[in-house]
Amino acid sequence: MTKNKYSKVIAGAMTWGKWGKQLHQKDMISLMNHCIDNQITTFDHADIYGDYTTEIDFGNAFAESNIDRQNIQLISKCGIQYIGQTRPENKVKHYNYSKDYIIWSTEQSLKKLKTDYLDLLLLHRPSPLMQSEEIAEAISILKQQGKIKDFGVSNFTASQSALLSKYIPISVNQIEFSLTQHTAMHDGTLDQMQLNNTQSMCWSPLGSTFREDTEQTRRIHKQLGRLLQKYNATEDQLLLAWILKHPANILPVVGTTNTKRLSGAITATNITLELEDWFSILVASQGHKVP
Repeated sequence: MTKNKYSKVIAGAMTWGKWGKQLHQKDMISLMNHCIDNQITTFDHADIYGDYTTEIDFGNAFAESNIDRQNIQLISKCGIQYIGQTRPENKVKHYNYSKDYIIWSTEQSLKKLKTDYLDLLLLHRPSPLMQSEEIAEAISILKQQGKIKDFGVSNFTASQSALLSKYIPISVNQIEFSLTQHTAMHDGTLDQMQLNNTQSMCWSPLGSTFREDTEQTRRIHKQLGRLLQKYNATEDQLLLAWILKHPANILPVVGTTNTKRLSGAITATNITLELEDWFSILVASQGHKVP
């Protein structure tokens, strides 16, 4: 796949609706246009966001926005059976990756997002009961019908990806990755993506740095503070630049609805951390030098 199929920073829509800012339609349209004006053209969804309502809100706004569908990329995910008001039949949170459900869920996302196709469909989380051949059959049908352009996974380990890719090519793996959660850098997940030319994306790219006050986050803030003037950057931009330096070509999914922070996120793609600065930030996170 090409390296520029998606924007360098992806707008995560999880908090646009019921699970977050509950943006009105005109505000959603304004935010979409702000993203596009700042070269953020990829929008990340999942069927469950907002208790299965955020895709509807986004789709209604998109339909009124006059934005050319060819100028944006839409991602959605399926598989998680969420317990909520809109799915009262679900008695326990679980995963469903049957052929019929994958196809039905994708078609529901298309209707809600007011689009004929998804640029990317992801399996939201791995299920211990998933049947790779059945998943492959569903994806093949959706691709043949033109309902999805690309297929990928989210939160899959290297071995889980390898198992599924035996039956169907995986273009993307969207994982949790940040300075405070970087196990994928050590457990083979990012290595496997590079080996197979799989596009890596990451959610929660700022990690717990601004959410928690711990010894770790205090060390991180202290080290980032030493670099702010050198790179003429904010702390969140340096955290994104740290991710972007990794050779796996990770595309961060940024969940903010703050226009200033979104613009700043794109600016971070122009920051190239020097080698020792990158490691100094890692050491601050780990609390010890590298081996």
